[in-house]
Amino acid sequence: MDFFEAQARAKKRTNRLVVLFALAVLGTIAAGYFSAILVLSQTQGRASRHRDYYGNYDADEAARPLALWQPNVFAGVALGTLAIVGCASLYKWASLRQGGSAVAEMVGGRRIEAGSAEPAERRLLNVVEEMAIAAGLPMPAVYVLDDEEGINAFAAGLTTADAVVTVTRGTLDKLTRDELQGVIGHEFSHILNGDMRLNLQLAAIIFGILVIGLLGRGILHGMFYTRSRGDRKGGGMAVILVIGLALMLIGYVGYFFGRLIQAAVSRQREFLADASSIQFTRNPAGIGGALKKIGGYALGSSLDTHRAAEIGHFFFAQAFTSSFATVWATHPPLGERIRAIDERWDGKFFDPPQKVDIEHEAFSQKMQPVPARAMPAPPLLSSPHNPQSVVATIGTLTAAAIAGAQTLLDGLPSPLLAAARDAHQSPALIYGLLLDADAGVREQQRGIVASRAGAETVQVLDALAPALAAIGPAQKLPLVQLALPALHQLPPTALDPFFDTLDQLVHADGRVDTFEFALQKILRRNLALARQPAGPGQQIFSFEALAGEISLVLSTLAHASSEDERAASQAFGAGASQLRMLEGKLSFLPSGACAPEQLDTALDRLALASLPIKQRLVTAAAHVVSADGVILVAEAELLRAVSAMLDVPMPPLTATA
Repeated sequence: MDFFEAQARAKKRTNRLVVLFALAVLGTIAAGYFSAILVLSQTQGRASRHRDYYGNYDADEAARPLALWQPNVFAGVALGTLAIVGCASLYKWASLRQGGSAVAEMVGGRRIEAGSAEPAERRLLNVVEEMAIAAGLPMPAVYVLDDEEGINAFAAGLTTADAVVTVTRGTLDKLTRDELQGVIGHEFSHILNGDMRLNLQLAAIIFGILVIGLLGRGILHGMFYTRSRGDRKGGGMAVILVIGLALMLIGYVGYFFGRLIQAAVSRQREFLADASSIQFTRNPAGIGGALKKIGGYALGSSLDTHRAAEIGHFFFAQAFTSSFATVWATHPPLGERIRAIDERWDGKFFDPPQKVDIEHEAFSQKMQPVPARAMPAPPLLSSPHNPQSVVATIGTLTAAAIAGAQTLLDGLPSPLLAAARDAHQSPALIYGLLLDADAGVREQQRGIVASRAGAETVQVLDALAPALAAIGPAQKLPLVQLALPALHQLPPTALDPFFDTLDQLVHADGRVDTFEFALQKILRRNLALARQPAGPGQQIFSFEALAGEISLVLSTLAHASSEDERAASQAFGAGASQLRMLEGKLSFLPSGACAPEQLDTALDRLALASLPIKQRLVTAAAHVVSADGVILVAEAELLRAVSAMLDVPMPPLTATA
């Protein structure tokens, strides 16, 4: 799977969504206009009886047909429809753009805290952690829908920094580890393919289209409530009834179009996500077994929440049933998805050990959790030593990468893993990763933590010190990834003091190494995006406009690859050769011109670059760090920091010291 190609496809799907939305709004306007004409035609006769000054009824005028085309009426209906749909969509978008956690909590999700996780939840967290590390993504927050016994899951968020993975209780209890891994791989495909933002846009648009029908329903409910209390206004109530019915009619037209858009946008993506899951795990039986269990269990993938239809396109499988199941289905039929995975499938779904009559029995009381199957020991991840293999890892998952992530997690001391997953201990862990090897500097850093974060944080830091001393350089950034969900829980008022403390720890020895720069940049980028998820903003599409920044980034990477000026210059040339559109415009800068402050400013500007520029820059950067066939720890850390600023997921690179 090509990450940049997938992002480009997501952008094209967004453009198609705009066209479909425009057509749906036009259909809604047409329905509103003809409803208005119908109402006017029914009231024309009554109005004409009062036009004669002497009280005479003009039969000719009453019989005169109402003109079908009335520009004033059309303009009023069109403006009113656009105002209602637009305001409703913007309102919904404002609530959804708070990030993936807002979506998970909207449907009743409970965040899984590592310290209090039960075994099934702990297994889920392990699977998500493995895939996040293997993909080079920030660790998503993980939620569970405790009251949902169907088998389903979804990923949501505007960016990878605010992404969440949510599963139902049925998914936890009924799937083996292989099957769970297949489902989570499917959801990570949506994260890597850029589908999450499109899903949120689609949810906002559908709400805007449906809101007119909701208004009509509200008017009718209010009218019947008023009549039940005996408040009757005669003709006024009749007018309200007509308006309410007209809005209901328009609303159902919008509902029809909205569900069609939802189905059209989401169906084909599910086949791609299924195939990606198999590519990630190299285990078709995993996701195939999950789909067969959905077909075999009584509840399948259905959800009880009334929000299921609203965000049905988010889910792993069909979350709601409808009388127009074929037309409005957000997912392909289970049989088609299974046959795309296993051509030899015999058509038989999973046979549950106990049958449940879901109309008369409580589903959760009858089902017993499915035991997890023990996983074999994973092989070690091999090391990429050429630019093609480095670029190929971007935005994808492989079975080898997941196995390598499992090995890395197994090799991390348990106190560090526990601290990374704990909201109270994670800041102390990050401080600990910055402790210097020199005893004098380390004691100075300890004093900084004591004065700025308090004695309790110092106690946690001291308790983690032996475990921190036991890990290698290549294990540090993955620990930062794992700590991100816990750090997201810091109150907004604590972020500035946290970053100020980090800055003082970094500068305690008077210099900034590549790991310190990468740690600060990755944390600032991800925590800022998680607090205020935003779109790409005003993008820069000119390579030449960014030539200075690109020169600085490639020069910094070149100096990280070698202390020899000539070798660094050759590495820079290897990267610059990949940017022929800037031939003669890139300059190799001396190490003194590549200070962290300059690099920081350059990366902030490059974050605004268009996708083709980011793709070329990352490719060039990969050629720089791979120029000598060896990827040093410093090079790998710096390359991942650059990629993080460009919102390009870079998996861990096996480094050679």
